Amino acid sequence: MVEPLSAVDVIRAKRDRQRLSDEQIDWVVGAYTSGVVADEQMAALAMAILLNGMDEAETARWTQAMIDSGERLDLRGVGRPLVDKHSTGGVGDKVTLPLAPLVAACGAAVPQLSGRGLGHTGGTLDKLESIPGWRAQLTAEQITAQLRNIGAVICATTSGLAPADRKLYALRDVTGTVESVPLIASSIMSKKLAEGTDALVLDVKAGSGAFMKTREQARELAGALVGIGARHGLRTTAVLTGMSTPLGCAVGNAVEVAEAVEVLRGGGPPDVVELTVALAREMLALVGVDGDPAGTLASGRAYETWCRMIAAQGGDPDAALPVAAHTCVVEAPDGGVLECVDAFAVGVAAWRLGAGRARKEDPVQHAAGIRCLARAGDRVERGQPLFELHTDTPDAVPAALAALERGYRVGDTAPPPTPLIIDVLR
Repeated sequence: MVEPLSAVDVIRAKRDRQRLSDEQIDWVVGAYTSGVVADEQMAALAMAILLNGMDEAETARWTQAMIDSGERLDLRGVGRPLVDKHSTGGVGDKVTLPLAPLVAACGAAVPQLSGRGLGHTGGTLDKLESIPGWRAQLTAEQITAQLRNIGAVICATTSGLAPADRKLYALRDVTGTVESVPLIASSIMSKKLAEGTDALVLDVKAGSGAFMKTREQARELAGALVGIGARHGLRTTAVLTGMSTPLGCAVGNAVEVAEAVEVLRGGGPPDVVELTVALAREMLALVGVDGDPAGTLASGRAYETWCRMIAAQGGDPDAALPVAAHTCVVEAPDGGVLECVDAFAVGVAAWRLGAGRARKEDPVQHAAGIRCLARAGDRVERGQPLFELHTDTPDAVPAALAALERGYRVGDTAPPPTPLIIDVLR
């Protein structure tokens, strides 16, 4: 007779640094999703995993169990090869906005199921909701139809995809277990595998504004993500990119949409253009599409796809974006070289202005954010505007200024050049 499994036995096994069996993993994830395993028991197991880790096989099985907790999208019949992109999150990272229509304009289909921001990192859906009329919630049928007709969709994850991950992520967020690489990797990959894409490019960020602060941590996570993809037969590439300074000049919601549109119209900050084109090349290569992302971006075809994509989800691509009721300019205290602009400090300042949220249920201000008027390495004069703060709540400005004050420095030494793209793992 087979002994029934128990949460305590699974917790003890991982506490004692044992490898969890497939049966244990399948049972505990399913039992937690259905409420048989209590939050405090899963919190204990998550802490044991954080402290003692999981090997590649355990992580792949944990990912599969989370996929099996819900439904899968069936995107067959779209008529184009499917390729998605996921970013581990950063400050000013609006790349998804121009990237999805760019890859679609080159001939692939991009089912970009995205999320909302929490803390100092922005959320793609929060940014797009600053466009009048645009809606994030689509049915599986609407997602498929939009991919077939336009080639790109950016929307919220459907409620049936990997419900175990949704429940476990909320628990990890309040129990100090977010930083576990196996749990991060399985969280990301369970949703992407359930989404039904043919290939995936991961933008794994490293630096002060990223979740992974060092290149070594980012490389470890990238390796885990690519490993899960390989075990599940998903063509996966991870691109390690720098996130010590904000990406582009805009940080927030509507201000980032405006900057993304600049990129789609052939302009925009060079670093945003560079990363958008680089990720597009990786995505097209994975699905065997011979496209020219740089030429497509310059031609305006990606912008046309953007307009169709926004309109298909009820948005008006020509409508004016929200404008903040209050602005504040931060000036250079001295002349010299802007030696650094710290991504984390800028992200926290934007969050305090109302661009982000402390809890998932909090609202965001669509017009809130920061425009960086100078970049690290620029020579500046005393009194020259460095940052422009936007908010509808002027009372939030002092706290934002306090955060920003620690995030830049004017001195005599130009910072050493650092590559935006650090490495590529295939």
